[in-house]
Amino acid sequence: MSGGVRRVGGAAVPVTFAALAALTLGTQSRDESAPGEGTVVITVTPGRPRNVFVPEHALGAAVDGEDSDDAHSVSSPRAVREMRSAGLRSLTYRLRTELGIEAWHWNQRGRWSDPTHRQGYWISDESGDDSIRMTYGYRLPRRGSTIDQANNDGYSRLDDGDTATFWKSNPYLDRRFTAEDNARHPQQVVIDLGTRTGLTALRLQWAHPYATRYEVQYWRGSDELYSDNPAPGTWLTFPAGRVEHGGGGDTTLRLTAAPVSMRFLRIRMLESSGTALPRTSDPRDSAGYALREIFAGTLGGRSTLHDVMRHGRSARAQTTIYVSSTDPWHRAGDLDPRIQQPGFDLIWGSGLTNSLPVLLPVGVLYDTPDNAAAAVRWLGRRGYLIRGVEMGEEPDGQFAAPEDYAALYLRFADALHAVDPTLRLGGPVFQSPEVDVMAWPRESERPSWLSRFLGYLRERRRTGDFGFFSFEWYPFDDVCAPSAPQLARAPAMLRAVVRRLDRDGLSRDIPWVISEYGYSAFAGRAEVEIPAALLNAEIVGQFLTLGGDAAFLYGYEPHHLDREPGCAGWGNNSMLLAEPEGGTQRLPAFYAARLLSQEWSQPGGGVHRLYDATSDVRNGAGEPLVTAYAVARPDRAWSVMLINKDPVRSWAVRLRFQDAVGRSLQSSGGRMDVFQYSGIQYAWKAMGEDGHPVRSLPPEHRVLRDAGEEATVLPPYSLTVLRRRGPSDIPGAAARP
Repeated sequence: MSGGVRRVGGAAVPVTFAALAALTLGTQSRDESAPGEGTVVITVTPGRPRNVFVPEHALGAAVDGEDSDDAHSVSSPRAVREMRSAGLRSLTYRLRTELGIEAWHWNQRGRWSDPTHRQGYWISDESGDDSIRMTYGYRLPRRGSTIDQANNDGYSRLDDGDTATFWKSNPYLDRRFTAEDNARHPQQVVIDLGTRTGLTALRLQWAHPYATRYEVQYWRGSDELYSDNPAPGTWLTFPAGRVEHGGGGDTTLRLTAAPVSMRFLRIRMLESSGTALPRTSDPRDSAGYALREIFAGTLGGRSTLHDVMRHGRSARAQTTIYVSSTDPWHRAGDLDPRIQQPGFDLIWGSGLTNSLPVLLPVGVLYDTPDNAAAAVRWLGRRGYLIRGVEMGEEPDGQFAAPEDYAALYLRFADALHAVDPTLRLGGPVFQSPEVDVMAWPRESERPSWLSRFLGYLRERRRTGDFGFFSFEWYPFDDVCAPSAPQLARAPAMLRAVVRRLDRDGLSRDIPWVISEYGYSAFAGRAEVEIPAALLNAEIVGQFLTLGGDAAFLYGYEPHHLDREPGCAGWGNNSMLLAEPEGGTQRLPAFYAARLLSQEWSQPGGGVHRLYDATSDVRNGAGEPLVTAYAVARPDRAWSVMLINKDPVRSWAVRLRFQDAVGRSLQSSGGRMDVFQYSGIQYAWKAMGEDGHPVRSLPPEHRVLRDAGEEATVLPPYSLTVLRRRGPSDIPGAAARP
C-alpha cells in the first residue's frame, strides 16, 4: 500500500510512502543526507549493439474500448492534443469485447446469417460509406463462463436456472471446420464448487448438438488450480464417468458409489452428435456441443439428486463455471451499451495515428473469420494503414487451450490472407506470461502453452502465418504493496520472462511486441505517482535492450480514478487525469513518455542503437537501485537514461564508457544536457476519488557547458536523461551505416 500506520509507544504515528518503502529495501543504516556514490559502465562495441530501433516504430501507445462513461475521450480535440504531445507516435487498438465475452460489430450496419429474426452470425458491412464513430459489443446468449475480464456483469447459461437457455461451444472448433478429429479439440466445462464437496452424481440437460462421447472428471491436487503457479495435480475420471454412447436429453449419471471430495469438476466432450434444433440450416448450428443446465451432488431416495450447485442469473448468484470456448451466435437485442469501442473513422481521423500504420486487433475467440476479413477490406477501401493484425486478445485470460486458439488462428489467417496475402498476423496477446499462461487442462507434465501453440503450427507447416509475437506486461498484481521493492525486482521479472520464451522455442526472427504495458492490471496509487514513471521507462528501456521490437503504453486516453477493494489508494493506469469539465492534468506517466520520445530518443525517427549499461548501485538483496539504458542516436549524441529507484536517497553517479574487453574510452567533454524528473516536479494529493496533483511540472532541463567526468546527482525516485557527445575515439559509433 502507499501509506499506513505503525504503533510507537501506544500512539499512532503516520508512515510516509517513502519511509514505508525504505523499510522493505533491505538497505543498511546510512547517512541519508549525503548522496551515495556509484558508477554506470556503458560497454560499446562498434557495429554490435544490443538492439537497433526506430522510435516512431518502437515507442507507442494503446487506445482501448471503454465503458459508456469514458468511451468518447478520444473524440475530444483537446484530449487528443494532450495525448499526442506525449510524443508516442505508433498506435495499437485494443479490443475490449474479447475480454467481455462479446461479439464486435465494428460497423453497426451489416447482415445476420438469419436476417428474418435479426440473429445468428454477424458480418459488419464492408461497403458502406457512412462514418464509423462508435461501435459496440454484443453479449453472447450462449455464454458458458461465469466470469469475464471486462465489466464482469454477465453470467453462465449452464447454471442460470433457466432450461430455455444453453451454452454452446465454438462451432469453428468442430471437425467440419478444422478437418481434424473432434477429440483433437475436446471442449470442456470446469465447475469450481468453491470448497471441497463430496459428490456421487451429475445431472446434465443437453441441448443440440450434444456429446455422444464424454468424460466426467475431478481434480486431484492443489485447490489453486487456476493460479499462476499451481501445485502439481491431475484430472481423474470417476469410476462411472466415461460415456461412450450418449443420447442427449436429460441424463443423470451415478459417478461413484461413495462420495468423492473435490473442489473442481470437469466435463470433457470428445464427440458430437452433429444435430441441430428444428428449422435451422446453418452448418454452424449443428457443430460443437450444447448444454442447458448442470446439477451436481449426491443421489438420495428414488434417485433424487441433492444439488450442491447454485443457480442464478448473475455471477454472484451462481456456482462459478469456466468453458473452453463459446459460440459467437447472438441477436440484435444483445447490444451491450456498457462496452463501447471507438470507431475506425474516429481513431484514424483523430490524428492519433500520426499517419503511421496501426496495430489492429480482430475478434477470434468470440467472432467469425468473415467479420474479421470484412474489417480489413473496409480499412483498405478507406486507405487506413495497418501495421499488422493481432489475433484476438488474451486467450489465456479466457482459459483457451493452445490447440483451440491455434485452430481458430489458422481459420482466421486463411480469411485474412485471402484479402491481403502480405498482411502480418500475430499474437497471442498473453495477459501475463510471468510464469505460464492459464488454460485448461492443467496437466503438469505437458509442455508450456506457447510450446503447444507453436507445435500445432509446425505440425501443419503454417509457422509462416505467425508473423509476430505479442504479450501484455503488467508486472504487479498487488498494487497496494509498497512500490520500492517492486521497482527493484522489476528488471529481473521481465528478464526471466524473455528467457522462458526463448526456452519455449519462440523465434527471434519475428518481432516481439509488448502490446500493452503499465504498472498493474489493477488500479492503485502508485500508477498516479512517480513509481509509474520509473517503471514505464524501465519497461521500455529493458525490453528494447533484450531485443524487443516495440512497446505500447496502456492508459493513453484520459481516465478517472479507481481503486481495488481493500486498497486505500486510488489511481489508474493513465498518463492524463480526466477532469469534470473535459480538461486533463498530466501525470508522471505522461512525463516519462515525453522523456523517452523527445529527449532519450531523437524526435523525427532514425536508427538508434542500444548498448549495455550496468550499474553498481544495489540494495542489500543485490537488486539494482539505479539502472541505465544507453543509446547512440542518429545525431551522433549519446543519451543515457538513469532511473533511481531508491525512494529516500540521492545517488551521485559517474558514467564510464568501455570497450568489449573492458578498456576505458574517453568521452568528449563540452556540452551535456540534463533532463530530470522527480518529486521536485510532482506531488499528489490523496483525496479518494477526488485525488489530484498539487504540483505537476515538466522535467527540469539544465545545460552543463563543460561536463567533463563529474558525477550527476540523481534525486530519490527520479528519472534522468543525460545527453552529450559520445566517446571521441570511436569514430562512427553513433553514425548510421
